[in-house]
Parts: sequence; structure tokens; C-alpha cells
Amino acid sequence: MTVEYAPAVLAAADGQPHAGTPVLLNRPLRPGTDPAVLSVFGDDRWELTPALFEEHVAATSLNFAPVPAALRPTAKNYVWQLLNCPDPPALRRFSSTRLAVRTVVSGFPSLTSFLVWLDVRGITALPGVGPADLDSYLSDLLDSGLSRDTLGDRVTAVRRLWAWREKLPAGDRLPATPPWRGEDSDALLGRKRRRGENRTPRIPPGTVDRLLLWSLRFVEDFADDILAVRDEYATLSARSFTARHRHGGHQDPRTPEQFHADLRTLLENMSRDGRALPGKAGPDGTPVLDRQHLARLLNCPTHWLGRRANAAVLAVSGLPIADAAYLSTPVMARLDGRPWRQQPITFDEAEDLIRHLSTACFIVIAYLSGARPGEALALRRACVRHDATTGLWLMHGRKWKGAVDEHGGKKPEGEERTDPWVVVKQVADAVSVLERLHDRDLLFPTTLFDTRIADALARRRLGKARTTQVLANHIDSFINWIDTYCANTGRDERIPPDPSGRKIYPVRFRRTLAWHIVRRPRGLIAGAIQYDHIHVGVTLGYSGTYASGFPDEHAFETWLLRLEQLTDAERRLREGEHVSGPAAPAYAQRVHQASGQFAGRVLTSTRQARDLLDNPTLQIHEGKGMTCVFDPAKAKCRLGSGENIRRTPDLTDCQPGCQNIARTDRDIAVLRDQAAELEELVDDPLSPGPRRERERHQLAQLTQIIDEHDHTRPETA
Repeated sequence: MTVEYAPAVLAAADGQPHAGTPVLLNRPLRPGTDPAVLSVFGDDRWELTPALFEEHVAATSLNFAPVPAALRPTAKNYVWQLLNCPDPPALRRFSSTRLAVRTVVSGFPSLTSFLVWLDVRGITALPGVGPADLDSYLSDLLDSGLSRDTLGDRVTAVRRLWAWREKLPAGDRLPATPPWRGEDSDALLGRKRRRGENRTPRIPPGTVDRLLLWSLRFVEDFADDILAVRDEYATLSARSFTARHRHGGHQDPRTPEQFHADLRTLLENMSRDGRALPGKAGPDGTPVLDRQHLARLLNCPTHWLGRRANAAVLAVSGLPIADAAYLSTPVMARLDGRPWRQQPITFDEAEDLIRHLSTACFIVIAYLSGARPGEALALRRACVRHDATTGLWLMHGRKWKGAVDEHGGKKPEGEERTDPWVVVKQVADAVSVLERLHDRDLLFPTTLFDTRIADALARRRLGKARTTQVLANHIDSFINWIDTYCANTGRDERIPPDPSGRKIYPVRFRRTLAWHIVRRPRGLIAGAIQYDHIHVGVTLGYSGTYASGFPDEHAFETWLLRLEQLTDAERRLREGEHVSGPAAPAYAQRVHQASGQFAGRVLTSTRQARDLLDNPTLQIHEGKGMTCVFDPAKAKCRLGSGENIRRTPDLTDCQPGCQNIARTDRDIAVLRDQAAELEELVDDPLSPGPRRERERHQLAQLTQIIDEHDHTRPETA
């Protein structure tokens, strides 16, 4: 949204702000923003959250209090221009588009550090900063022990401040001479050391497989029980003392006699149904009456239960006291043929289990779709649809990465994806569970219940979606619940900890999916979902377009796997492995060539890995009982045509007689096993005749291939 301001609040004719000028004067604002609460130039804390559209970002502000008082007006003038000037000056090696709000925020500490450094040395105005001062500042930076990235940020802050001098009043400008004679951070600090591998750490296979196993159990098995509990819990939690206080106290029209009759009715019903009174652990560990929960059941203040007549009927009720405040919703879900719980869910457990269900849904959605964390957290109701024509599940949402305006600057509001994600049914099921879990528009709202804490968070965070940090904490809590459950039930299915000790941040799921697609294409996820299916959905659907960046990560993992396979192949050839088939000479040539050409190769980007995968030397693909030394001109498998042409073989459509086939000793071992199975089937007298003939023909083909391999093996001395 845009706001029409009265002329009195706008910047002066020279473009400079005054005390009442809105901080976000020329920035688009979130729909529903109240202009009356926006920060103005004269404030020392500028709230910038109204200009952030990503649903998952935390409340964001700039605090000018740490800036030295003499230089604070200068800092405010400069930052205000960064936020509002539509035509920023050019700075070598940096984009000429207006900075995103979060980029301004991330650069503010470096600006503050420079201004504090000046103040300590008695420099209270930027025009008084000379070349010798800047050289001293650079020298202090180099001696500080800060990381190369941080040093680069500090240098860039000064260079950008100088580049903006013409947009600032004369008293707020650095001298006309460019800092450090116009040299950039690479020249001053040395080039950054590039990292060939994506710095986002993968989640170890054992950890992520087990975590997905339990997430799917929550979505597919436990969800109905937890959803049923959610309604009962919401009703009872609204009757707590805190909830009553929030809504102006308790106004109950019942007379003491009417309430006493309700109490007696409840006790009679509990006795008839064989239920115990709600309890909790007493000082010595034995159960005592949980008066607060009993008050929730009766929808009354707790002290009403202390009235003489009510206390007396409780004392003589003869009902046992349970060890907890169990909810009435029965346990229906089963795990390995038995109820997943021996007792109903308690009131104190309910909120945690509801949150764990939401967290499990996130893990399923984020991991099995390849969506970025912010994209997953911004999903809304009805985002998944089933295309009856193609049979695909399509997930619609917004993106921010790569969303730019007509000037090339970032669109703060993002944009709808032109193509949806192609997902598996388990993702659609997780979305459906979330739509039943609450009535909010966002699938992952800040909180799931209306509480005082929820109200406070909603006021501070207009997006009302969980942050990635909060979600990481929820994943930790979910893992702790799983481990505790396994310990209490004797299940050997705990979540193996990450050996690196790293937290399971949401961003790691996307990188891990790329690794699994490449490394375990025919493995099973949690014994239920084939990665092969996700390979089709993710790499051929929208998540596999290059705008998403996902194929770059996929290409990097493929590059690493291909090199490992070629290195292993080169070792086996040295040890005397025999290779037969029409492509055997090409196989040996490519293996040896790859070893010499790519050994020790350092990649500087995942996109470079994608380009290198087109190198003909690397076109060796391991199949089942064969190896494809791929040459598209000789290929007999389906490669498609036009824009849909494949650059890799279709190993599921390998044709006999293809000149791309080579067979290693390992391939022949697979064929020997297949031949042994066929021999048993051919000798089976009960097998139908046509089937036995087909299997006899297949056996003859395999025997010929095996014999040819054995007969062409070089004789050893």
C-alpha cells in the first residue's frame, strides 16, 4: 500500500527530511498499516517492520541511540536517504538499484562503528575526515582480528557513505576525495576466499530420515487424535484464570445452588463413566486434586470449589484422583497395531502436541518440496491443488528471491510464482492438516492460540508468521519429544544427533533434499516415499526451474557424486576390473581422462557445477546391470525433442543393442543374480507356459551377455 501524506509532513524542498517526516516516506507498506503509528525522522528508534512483506521476518528497527550525539543527525540524514531516495548513486562493484530495507539494516552496525571511531578521536563532523584519518581507520581494522567478511562490510560502509555525499547537506558530507584513493575492499583487504561448496550444511541421512519418519507419523497417523484434542483444549483453555482476566473477568449468572447442582451432575457422570477426578503431582509425588482443571470443566472460578457445600460433595464423591488432568478425547490412532498412547492426552500436553503437529507439517512440506523456508512459512490456505489432467499435486505461493521491479530493485512485496511447485501427496496431506488445525489464513501463524503472548507477538510482528529461528526452536522441541517418547515406550527410533552438533535450522532441509535426490534416487524415505518420485516432482516441476536455484544445488551434488563414481571406477580399472560391451573402450578412455582433468578441481559456484556436468567426459551413468557411456547421437532411449530434450540417458528405457552400453564386473555380478532367479522360474513346472517361454528367452539373453564378458576377459600371466 502507499500512503498520501499531508504536505506538512513531507521532506523539505531540497529533499532533506525534518523531525516530522515519515521514515518510510517513499517505501511501499504492508496492507493495513496505520500511518499514525509510523516512525518519524525525529525518533531515535525507527520501526521498519511495516516495509517488510515477508511473512516470516521478525520485527525490525534501527536504534540510533548508540550513535554519538554529535554525529547522530548525520547518520539519520544518510540512512533516511538510503531508505527513500529513488535514484541512488552508483558505487563500483555494487548494484545501482535502491537497497532493500533489510540490507540497510544489516549495514547499520558497520556505519555505527565508523562513526563511533570518529567520535573517539574527537572528529564530530564528516567534512573534517581526512585521508590520514581513513588510513588510520583501515589500519585499525586490519589489526582488529575481524573476519574478512566483517572487514569488507566496514570498508563498504565508508565507501557507500562517500558515494552518497551529493544527496546529503554540506555539513554531512565526507570530503570530495574518494576514500583510500577509490580502491575497493578487494584491493584493500585482499580477495575473498571463495568456497566451492554450498556453506549450508546437510542434515546427516540417519537424522533426517528418522525425523521425516516421525513427521509423517504425526501427519498421517496421529493428526486426527491431536486435531480432536485441539478443539477440547481450546474450549478449556479459554476458561482459565488468565483467559478470563484478559476478557474482563468472569460474569457467571449461576447462583451458588445452580453451580452446586452442576458440580453434582459432573461428579455423577464421571462416576457412571468410570472416570477419575483430574489430578496433579502433590508435594510428595502422590496425586492431588487439580482444582484449576476441575474449574475449567465446570467453567467457573477456582475459588467456587472451596465453598463449604462444594468442598463437602467433592470429599464424599468417592472418585479416585488421576495422576494428571486427562482430556476426554479418546486415543484412536495406532502405531504398529497398538494405540500410540496408553492414556488420553493431558491438558498440559495438548498445546505442545498441537505445536509438534504443526512443526511436523512444516518438515514434510519444506523437505519434500524443496521450498525455501520463507516461501514455506508464507504459504496460505488452499495453496495446494490437484491437477486432474496431469495427476500432479501443485503448491502455489509467493517468492521474494529474484522478484525485482522495473528498475531491477527488489520487490519488497515479492510476487506470486508463475509456476507452482510440483509436490507429492504427503505434502498435500500436511497442508490439509494445517488447514484443519486453525482458522488463520497463514498456514504457520505466529501462535496457534489466542493468548496474551500471542497478542503481544502479533502487535510486534505484522506478518504473523513464525520466524525461522522460532521454527528451529520448535524442531528442537519436537526432537526432544520424540526421544522422550521412544525412551518411555522402549522404541529404538530416536533421532540420531547431528555429529557436528549443529541445530536443525529450516534452511538445511532444502540442501539435504538435493543431496538425497542425487545420492539415493531409489531409496525410500521413511519406508514409504520414493526419492525417485520426488526427483520427478522437484527437478522437472517448478522447484526445478533455474529461477528457484534448486537445480544449482542439485547440480553440485550430482557433480560430487559423479566425480566420486569416476574416481572409484579409475581405481577398479587399475586393479584389473574387466569391462565389456560396445562402449567399453569409451568407458576406459573417459574414466582415465576424467581422473586427469578433474582431480582436485575447485568449483567457485554451484552454477559452475551445473555447466561442467555437460562435459562429455563426465557422461558415465551407472544403471542396473549396465553402465551407460552416454553419447546422444548413439542413444536408443527416449530423449525427447525440442525444449524437452534430455541431456542425460533414461536408464529406465535402456534398449538392447545400444552402442552406449558398457558392462563392468560389478554389472555382470548383478546379471548373474538375475540369471540365477530366472533359472529357478524356468525350471518351475507350475509356471504358465507363455511366461516360462518369456523367462527362458530373457535367460538366454543374459547368459549370452555373461559369456561374452567372460570370454573377452584378458588372460592374466
